Amino acid sequence: MAAKPGIPKGTRDFSPVEMAKRNYIFNTIRDVYHLYGFQQIETPSMEMLSTLMGKYGEEGDKLLFKIQNSGDYFSGITDEELLSRNAAKLASKFCEKGLRYDLTVPFARYVVMHRDEITFPFKRYQIQPVWRADRPQKGRYREFYQCDADVVGSDSLLNEVELMQIVDTVFTRFGIRVCIKINNRKILTGIAEIIGEADKIVDITVAIDKLDKIGLDNVNKELAEKGISEEAIAKLQPIILLSGTNAEKLATLKTVLSDSETGLKGVEESEFILDTLQTMGLKNEIELDLTLARGLNYYTGAIFEVKALDVQIGSITGGGRYDNLTGVFGMAGVSGVGISFGADRIFDVLNQLELYPKEAVNGTQLLFINFGEKEAAFSMGILSKARAAGIRAEIFPDAAKMKKQMSYANVKNIPFVAIVGENEMNEGKAMLKNMESGEQQLVTAEELIGALTK
Repeated sequence: MAAKPGIPKGTRDFSPVEMAKRNYIFNTIRDVYHLYGFQQIETPSMEMLSTLMGKYGEEGDKLLFKIQNSGDYFSGITDEELLSRNAAKLASKFCEKGLRYDLTVPFARYVVMHRDEITFPFKRYQIQPVWRADRPQKGRYREFYQCDADVVGSDSLLNEVELMQIVDTVFTRFGIRVCIKINNRKILTGIAEIIGEADKIVDITVAIDKLDKIGLDNVNKELAEKGISEEAIAKLQPIILLSGTNAEKLATLKTVLSDSETGLKGVEESEFILDTLQTMGLKNEIELDLTLARGLNYYTGAIFEVKALDVQIGSITGGGRYDNLTGVFGMAGVSGVGISFGADRIFDVLNQLELYPKEAVNGTQLLFINFGEKEAAFSMGILSKARAAGIRAEIFPDAAKMKKQMSYANVKNIPFVAIVGENEMNEGKAMLKNMESGEQQLVTAEELIGALTK
């Protein structure tokens, strides 16, 4: 007996109903991106490892899926190297390519390669899967979709403002209540400076970014393990636990960071974004959160994260400003800022809160029952007119028992069934049945179309 097939951990199959839900998510996000002037691109699933490595920090590099070279990948490797069992070193010899970890680094590579074809500022969006060799758990997958929007070639903070408006609009359309969290890497750099640990900025941000997940005590333990002094950790506590309104937090930070030019610049940028958004009438809460660090090394300015208020799940959107990213590909001086919607987590949130509109998940609207060749031929004429009018319609392909065909309609949640027998054909009509109410009426093709399109 053949072994039962399976799929890799951290991946999922999606049924037709689930795909309808996913497409509702993608289409909603795509429509909002278009409202703000973004254009779509796509990049390959594979990138050269030289493109990906070193862009996500040490922890991110460990999560890259590497693709084994085809052909004789042992050529050029000595017996000594093989016997050393040094996985990292051998992987660098065996693998030249990897699956993309996110869409931002491939986008930066795209900008550098196509710089002569691009008009700046360039506003692009991308909806594609990414892969991470992470430990699978609830809300965290190894293969998942991201829905990114980025602007490159502009330093203006109006880009950050518009991206937050996009976030607010998308989640308002979904009906998901969220808190939009904002911080600035310059503020975090300033904090590292004033506690005397400027050279440990990466260690500090990686640690405090885990505050929600592992708690304050474990964050402090990790900071100590990274060699940050007890005095510096003590100074950090009141800053990362700062409370109050956004205005109160900003006022406190102006005092606390008065000796840090970089920190004050971050406060100024945050103040502009928050003050401008206050005049825009956002539907969702926006909060300055100093524990938000976004551990990725390439962020240099504003950083964002979105949390659902009614479901326990991780971040469902994130992003930030990354002024230096294209520089690593030989194109300095191009500023960028972007956001990424986590489509798979949004899918789970919409499921838990049952927020999918009925029309988003309904497939076929009308099924024609098949009684035989003559009846099917007559039905096909009406079916063609219904489809031409935009009605999603099908005919059962076989002249099976009525019970089986009606069961098919029920399983697929088809709201209307058209019954065409000898009597209906003689009158040039069809019997239209509402599957929810059970009501039936004899209708012409035009009346049938009218009933389903009103």
